[in-house]
Amino acid sequence: MALNLKDTPETHSPTNFNDEDFRQIDPKSGVKRGLKTRHLSMMALAGIIGPGLLVGAGGALANGGPAALLIGFGVVGLIAFSIMQSLGELTTLYPTGGAFTSLSDRFVDKAFGVAVGWNYWLIWGCVLANEYNVVSSILVFWSDKVPLWGYFLIFWFLFLGFQLLGVETFGEAEFWLALIKLGGLVAYFIFGIIYASGGLVGQKEALGFRYWHDPGAFSHAFRGVATVFVFCSTFYAGVESVAVAATETRNPGVAVPLAIRQIFWRIIFVYMGSAFFFGLTCPSNAEGLISGGSRALKSPMTIAIQNAGWEGGVHLINAFIFITVLSAANSSIYIGSRTILFMAQDGKAPRFLGKTDARGVPVYAIIFTNLFGVLSMMNVSTGGGKAYGYIVNLSGVSTFLVWGAISFTHIRFRQAWSAQGHHPDELPFKSLWYPWNAYFGLFANIFLAFVQGWTTLSPFDAGAFVDAYILIPLFGIIYFGYKFWFKTKFWTVYDIDLDEGRRKDLDAQDENDNGGTLEERNFRQQREEAMILICIA
Repeated sequence: MALNLKDTPETHSPTNFNDEDFRQIDPKSGVKRGLKTRHLSMMALAGIIGPGLLVGAGGALANGGPAALLIGFGVVGLIAFSIMQSLGELTTLYPTGGAFTSLSDRFVDKAFGVAVGWNYWLIWGCVLANEYNVVSSILVFWSDKVPLWGYFLIFWFLFLGFQLLGVETFGEAEFWLALIKLGGLVAYFIFGIIYASGGLVGQKEALGFRYWHDPGAFSHAFRGVATVFVFCSTFYAGVESVAVAATETRNPGVAVPLAIRQIFWRIIFVYMGSAFFFGLTCPSNAEGLISGGSRALKSPMTIAIQNAGWEGGVHLINAFIFITVLSAANSSIYIGSRTILFMAQDGKAPRFLGKTDARGVPVYAIIFTNLFGVLSMMNVSTGGGKAYGYIVNLSGVSTFLVWGAISFTHIRFRQAWSAQGHHPDELPFKSLWYPWNAYFGLFANIFLAFVQGWTTLSPFDAGAFVDAYILIPLFGIIYFGYKFWFKTKFWTVYDIDLDEGRRKDLDAQDENDNGGTLEERNFRQQREEAMILICIA
């Protein structure tokens, strides 16, 4: 049967809400509004967490040491929290296709939106390549009877097929995989506490904070701290994905603010918790943290369990990492495909990528994004560890550029909001500590975008320098090139349209059916999320 791919219809002006606000298929983008509140909440809490954190933290620990790891996670966590406050305010009011790439167009300049969009898509193309890199390395470790490229092809078609099933399937799978990831991290944290206190069977003495003293809290002084920022930016990439998913959410007015609040617990529990226990249980000079020419990838979790005396634990950790790969690769294809879909519909990418089928699935965008996973095949010649490092460096600076753009877009929105006679109290979700929080996010990301590669200057390493900084001038080339060619306009605060893109929650149509008012259902949904977290704890 033919896919029946079609261009999406023109949107209405959302200043007057009508039946289009309650359609299952979004009338502008053509995607299906199928994600539930619990799906988006779990995506915010544990979605996108994959081998980037569990494996990549090994490279960060080796380069910086346990103290640098905590500093890096803490600083980037503060920036991520700032970004999510800005994004929460924007996305709750405008749950439109394209998220901050479209909003950058509306509140700044279309050329700016093009530069932000392509940089953001590149992040997820690189993350996806790393997921394929890791899953291939794990399976070769278990059995080398199938060649590396064979494993890649198997999973390439599996992930492609799964994505084509639709957004509800993706949301449900991501929900349960996220629960497994949280459960696995809790188990490791408990192991870390017992190991550090000397409570393991056969353990002769307590570990304590031994690795903070030998080999030390910092492995390469401030150079190590600067290097860790690149890794941490990649680990945190994805917290902003709730904005991309908002268009496909049934009730963004409820789901987005709830998801934004979950980010705080994600930063504290997942990132800061992982940084603390990785540094506590694994020495920064452990053999295998940076794999060099090996095709294998080792996690601090693997080394810690082996050092504790359980050699076979490597298979348990690899199985856990394998599960996280399934989630992270799925999410990478989802976010990357939606980013390029919305860009194509706005004229920022080839038009054919902006088509969806009758079920709201962006087939061409999914295939196009998944093709970028071929980058992982550099693993064949360089080895898993080096391939991981190359791709991380390429994508890390893009995260800082995109985050800085989100802060700048928020500042421009607030300027227009005030200039056109609106008050912050009218906003359904109000960012904390504006304007300080937004300006902090803007300048912190600009600073880190430039400082993250300074270690390549002394001694000067031309290849590493290009890898670390190539995307900064690329951002400028895309912006000024598009602006010059298409003569785009930098919007004044009075030109900005503050009405387009606003819509009601889908379930608001039936507030008197099947469960009472919207407020009552919102309360039950939040209670459901709380019960899930209690069960995890």
